Amino acid sequence: MSAPVLIAGVGNVFFADDGFGVEVVRRLAEEALPADVEVTDFGIGGLQLALRLLDPLRLAVIVDALPRGGAPGALYVVEPALDAAPEGTGGGAHAMDVGAVLATARAMGGKLPRILIVGCEPGAIQARMGLGDAVEAAVGPAVRLVRELVDRALMGDVAPVEEARS
Repeated sequence: MSAPVLIAGVGNVFFADDGFGVEVVRRLAEEALPADVEVTDFGIGGLQLALRLLDPLRLAVIVDALPRGGAPGALYVVEPALDAAPEGTGGGAHAMDVGAVLATARAMGGKLPRILIVGCEPGAIQARMGLGDAVEAAVGPAVRLVRELVDRALMGDVAPVEEARS
């Protein structure tokens, strides 16, 4: 078997739309997926994700709330430059900064796999449980988008992904 594909959900379910990635992977975990696809909820465990990215992987798809200035519920696909300086929010005790996670993994000396970020524009990141309506409505399309990206990777499609919005 070749290296697996990792689908990593990140976010904090106690901060409204920040729980987007966690909800997407929860739904993906209920589906029948190929044996070489691993779905994991990392929550706010940045170090755990950094360590997992150092294992041999064909592809890592990170699913997260991703503020980029669009309408709440807009979906994005971003392929970060793995050698660039980290972008992010700074994280904190109750958050995970994906840019910082990638920088940590690089600092550990490992070779990172190809990484795609499937992000959703949040409407509200505040102390409450539950996704807002627009972000909740984006979960199903995000599940389909992640599956499409994984299927492409399993078929050997390594074409660059241009940022997608929906």
